Amino acid sequence: MSLESLIRTYGYLAVVVGTFLEGETVLVLAGFAARLGYMKLPGVILAAFVGSLSGDQLFFYIGRRRGQAFLEKRPRWQARVRKVHQLLEKHGIPFMIGFRFLYGLRTVSPLVIGTSSVPAGFFLLLNSIGAIMWAVAVGTGGYLFGHAMQAIIGDVKRYELAALAAIAIIGISVWLIHLWRRRTCKGNQAGSS
Repeated sequence: MSLESLIRTYGYLAVVVGTFLEGETVLVLAGFAARLGYMKLPGVILAAFVGSLSGDQLFFYIGRRRGQAFLEKRPRWQARVRKVHQLLEKHGIPFMIGFRFLYGLRTVSPLVIGTSSVPAGFFLLLNSIGAIMWAVAVGTGGYLFGHAMQAIIGDVKRYELAALAAIAIIGISVWLIHLWRRRTCKGNQAGSS
């Protein structure tokens, strides 16, 4: 199976799953693939919206159902939890729309908001607005990146595999560094107990 047929067959599903799990890199890659003609940008944006909205709603309901007990079992999150409380108190609605744009706070934010008195329907509305803004901005950014690559090096199709691999390697590297930092912090906390 060629790269093109893989992307055409599983691309939109990969975007839903990747954005459900917090995947800006997946969305940038999908926007780039849309620029190359493997996917349609509106479909990429719709898939990213569905994945992002679903993931954040799940975390909101985990916060609503399991609340503080869930967050207290994660001591390494406490600094981010405090930050989210501060931002929620100070900026309210704009924060609930834009939290997914704040690095390091995307997963924790809907959990913390779920522990607050924010009504579920109101959060769904604001989360929907934020998810579509994020999907459009990041997906279009990937698309424009592909356009810029084409302007710089001409026939992007000749270099598509290398370009997609480079973006994927960068995204995986960022994820691995983030994972390593998490484990290092967890190990340091366990050693100091």
